[in-house]
Parts: sequence; C-alpha cells; structure tokens
Amino acid sequence: GGRPIAYMRAGGFGGAILPVNPNRAQVQGLTAYPSVADLPTVPDAAILAVPAAHALDAMRALAARGVRAVVAFTAGFAEVDAAGAAAQAEMVRIARDAGMRLLGPNCLGLFDGRTGYYATFTNALETGWPIPGRIGIASQSGAYGTHVFAAARNRRIGASLVVTTGNEADVTVGELIGWMAQHPDTDVIAAYIEGIRDGASFIAALAAARAARKPVVLMKVGRSALGQAAALSHTASIAGDDAVTDAVLAEFGVVRARTTEEMLDIAYTATARVYPVRNTLGVLTVSGGAGVLISDAAEAAGLPMPPMPDEAQAKLRALVSFSAPRNPVDATAQVFNDFALAEAFMESMVADGGYASNIAFFSQTGGGSHAPALRAMLRDVRKAHPDRLYVLSVIAAPDVVAGYEAEGMIVHEDPSRAVAAIAAMGTFGAAFEAAPALPPPAVPHVALPDTTPDEATAKRLLAEAGIAAAPERVCTSANAAVAAAEGFGFPVVLKIVSPDILHKTEIGGVLLGVASAEAVREGYATLIARARAARPQARIEGVLVARQLSGGTECILGIQQDPVFGPVAVFGLGGVFVEVLRDVVLHRCPFGVDVAERMIRSIRGAPLLLGARGRPAADIAALADMLARLSVFAHQAGPRLRSIDLNPVFALPDGAYAADAVIEIGEPAP
Repeated sequence: GGRPIAYMRAGGFGGAILPVNPNRAQVQGLTAYPSVADLPTVPDAAILAVPAAHALDAMRALAARGVRAVVAFTAGFAEVDAAGAAAQAEMVRIARDAGMRLLGPNCLGLFDGRTGYYATFTNALETGWPIPGRIGIASQSGAYGTHVFAAARNRRIGASLVVTTGNEADVTVGELIGWMAQHPDTDVIAAYIEGIRDGASFIAALAAARAARKPVVLMKVGRSALGQAAALSHTASIAGDDAVTDAVLAEFGVVRARTTEEMLDIAYTATARVYPVRNTLGVLTVSGGAGVLISDAAEAAGLPMPPMPDEAQAKLRALVSFSAPRNPVDATAQVFNDFALAEAFMESMVADGGYASNIAFFSQTGGGSHAPALRAMLRDVRKAHPDRLYVLSVIAAPDVVAGYEAEGMIVHEDPSRAVAAIAAMGTFGAAFEAAPALPPPAVPHVALPDTTPDEATAKRLLAEAGIAAAPERVCTSANAAVAAAEGFGFPVVLKIVSPDILHKTEIGGVLLGVASAEAVREGYATLIARARAARPQARIEGVLVARQLSGGTECILGIQQDPVFGPVAVFGLGGVFVEVLRDVVLHRCPFGVDVAERMIRSIRGAPLLLGARGRPAADIAALADMLARLSVFAHQAGPRLRSIDLNPVFALPDGAYAADAVIEIGEPAP
C-alpha cells in the first residue's frame, strides 16, 4: 500500500494524496486520516490496499462518501473460492448502487506517466520510469502487463499508460481498449488477455479502435477445444474457441502476437502511424545474404515484394555494374564509398519501385561513422516521399538509433522481426480502409421447436429461411418410398428419420445410389431394421427419400454457439478437406453476402469451387446467399440454438443444395 504514495510523490503527481490509516498520524510525511469519513474532501479515486476481510467495509465507506472510482489491489476473491466469489459479487453490487467503477479486485493497478499518477504496487518502476510515448497497455495480468511495460522501457519504446484489470469484476480489458480508442494521447493499443468476459463490449471496443484508426496488437493465451457438451455437432470439432477468437480478431484487423518481443515489435513499428492499404515491400541491402533472409521472411508473412521496373534496374546497374537491383536491391558495400550512390539507390527504390514499405539493411555500418551521412540521405528521401513506411535494420548505439528515429525511421536490429512487423502494418491499413460491409439478407424469423428436430423437420425450418435442400419426402411405408423415388427419378438416397439418431452414418442409416423400385423396398426394410437394432429406444418416424445430387463440389456449412461471441458460422469443403485438412473459415454471425463470398474464396480449396483443372465452376453467388442466410437464421434463433450442420452441401453450377441437415437445440449456456 505504500508504493503508490512513494511513486506518485517521486513521479511528480500534482494532485492531493490522502492516506487513510487509523494507526498513524502521518504516512510518508503526509497527513493521514483515521477513516474515509474523516477525509477533508471527496477524492476522485481510491486505492484499496486492505486485507480481504476489511475490503467490503472499505467499499461501503467509499460509496457512502461519494467516491466514483476504486482501484482494488486486495486479493482473495473469485480467484480463490466460492466464498470469495460471493464477496466479489457484493463488492460489485456496492459499486453499482453507488455509480462507482471498480478496477480489480486482485489487480496490480494502473499508471500514467504523463500525469505522474501511479496507482500501482508494481516493482517495475523501481528500475525506471516510463518513457514518454503514445502506446497504451491493457492487461488482465498485472505481472505480465508490467513485464511488457518494463521490456518496452528497456528497449526505449514509449509506453506511458498501463492498466491492469485483475479479476475484472467490473472494468474489463475490452472496455479499456474502447477507452484507449478515444484517448487523445494514445495512438497504439497493446493488450494481453486470458479470457473474454463480455463479448459484446469487446466487439464494440475493437470496432471503436478500427473507426479511430488505432491499431490493436493483442496477445491471447490459452488455447483449448470446445468440451464434450458440443460432441453432437460435427462443426464443434473443427471450431475450437481459440479459432473463434482468431476469426473475431481478424474481422477487425487486430494482429495477434505470439510473443512479447513480437508484440513490442509491432506496437513500436505502429508508432510511425503509416498503415499501407496495399502493402508491398522494397528492400535495399548491402548484403546479398540479408536480402535472401528478408525475402524468405516476407514470403512467410505473405508480404509481396514486386520486382523493380526494368528501366530502374538498368539505371542502377549503370551506376554499379555488379549490383543486383531486382528486389531485394543489393547495392553492395560500394555505396559506402560514394554516398551519392546510396541516395540514388534508395531514391530509385522508393520512387521507381513505388513500394508502400521500405527496409534498408545497413547492419553495423549504419551505426558507425557513416551514420550522419546515412541519416541525412534518409531524411531527404523521406521528405520527398512522406507517405511511405521506412524501416532500418542496423546495429547502433542508443543515441544513434534515436537520431534515426528523429528522422521518422523505425529501427530494428533483426530484419526478420522487422518484416513481420511491417506485414502487420498492412493488416491494420487494410482494416482501416475496408469498405462498410453489406447488411445481412432479410430472413423471416423462424421459431425453433422445443427439442432437437429430425432431419426432415430441420430442412423445413431452414427452407423457411430460404435455405434450399435437395427434393425429398418422408415416407412411412415401402410403397410410399417407391412412389417418391419414381417421382424424383432414380437413383435416390434413403435415410432413416429419427430425432434420436442425428448422425445416421454411424448406424448405417444412409443408403446412396438406390437405383430401382425393388432396391427402394429392400432399402426401406434394411434401414428400419438397422435403426431398431442400433437404437432400440429411438423414435423412428420413417425413411426419407431424396433425389441424389451429382456433380458439383461438396461443402460444409455450419453454426456453432460460442459462449462468448454467440453464433459463429463455419464454411469449408466437405469430405477429406474438413475431416483431415481442416480447411475451414469462421465468422461471427450475422453477415451479408459480401462477407460470405470472402469466406468462400479464402479457403485453400477455393480453386475447386472456382473451376480449377477444367471443373465446372460452382454457383458462388448461390452458395454465399445460403451461408449469409444461415448466419441470420442462427442470429435470430437465440441462445437455445446449439449448432447446425449442413454436410454435405452440393455447390453446383446452377445453385447450392443441402443434402443433410442437423439442428441441435438445447438450453442456453450459463
């Protein structure tokens, strides 16, 4: 409890500090007050650093006095046991009733170096104060959040604002991202989360950051698959909750960092505030080996490196005959014998190449006696082309690096890490400039049944939403099945119909290629017998006869109810592609046909739908319409909808049709 006072006094905080301590007249030279009621004025914020047994009484006293904000260091609440969770709930009730916001409990607090406000007990400040800068850090973990801060400070990266949320009884990291998006002194947001407590506020925060053109680099730890409760859904087995998080972050252009150094590389590079919409990379190097290294990193990151124009290459070869100016532009060490050459190569790469992002590899030479000349050259090029991103890979003393940064350069020692950060700038730029999405299609609201329906009922429900299935009929006798088959034309598909047998293939409940009336009669009897043998208690409602679709490409369309973000749509190719390769894409519901078409075209197997190797192209518009309608159906259905599997869906040249459908109904998840 003494650290915040010591930090604020040493850090130049200009406001009043009012210690409350019933046992001391003074604390660190400041007048202390025996109780909150004895304070001479109502404080703007209170720091709660008392044992858990006294925390609720302190909260009540603060509420009675009209304090509107509390930072609760105190631990021993929901992170411990059920009794602690109940006490935490009471803490929140006290705060809500008083119109008070609560940070924590069990948090390390916050600080803002710009104002000298250090409501924290971190020992990271014992080794140095924040470096002025416009990066904000929000973290559920106090120790890790301040670790990121200390690592940034040690790299001379300006991160003045750090907020940690602890148990998130009230204030969440999502809210902090949204607040930082509106904060005038924050340009870049770095966040660490272990879980997302409120999906709606998290989504709103990411949308606010994108609208404010503030990049978010986020580290989300904890990767797990959905549990056994979702085992009835095939979709659930391929849509783990971490994959859903990835899809949501991608939707808003958030870059997910894998390591602390990657988070800091990206946040630091973003401080240049250059976010290319169509990112391309030009590379100037004095080392052929470094050029190859950078090229490999760019390919791995999906960052294009178009070649220099032929005319520009010829011009540069005329200057240095043994240069390799294609891109990477290997100017060789000759440029250090004549800095006019260095400027000519750099200027040509930027002006003639037209790259949105440019990296120059000068290694130790950039940190030695040539640094002033290089700095002047780079200043001139950047002044002529200020809309580009400029990155240097040099090894230099901190004061030399600071000199380059003063000219608007981003400086990384490791060129591979620099390339990864440059690629992230393109992700941000594309998100900031993305056209507004089309509205979801108008779909009638379809009432869900009380329990999980059989396949035929599921298809009827989906048909009300405009989702087409293959022509079919449920038959309760062999004669009716024969009549239906003759009406559709042979061959047909026969399937057992039972709300208690969702995965029919597991019991041999599907017969394909049934090609005659006699085969239909035999198949009908076979399916009834298999169902009764495998599931004696199952309700058997008949046999479904459907026209057998042929040609086209099999796809899977699905919905999985995510406990944080609600219904999430899944699209992929069927068969081996989904079972083995897991070539699928996910998106939060609902969405329009534009998003649906991007999903379809984004999978690795998309060429099979687009007419690869002479195959007829699928009706992408019809497939996108089906996927968008499914997303709206799921969104409108509410939390009782657990999952939907349409597998396979036949994507034909003239439409898309669901050949099988499973809708799982349950109670809303807690």
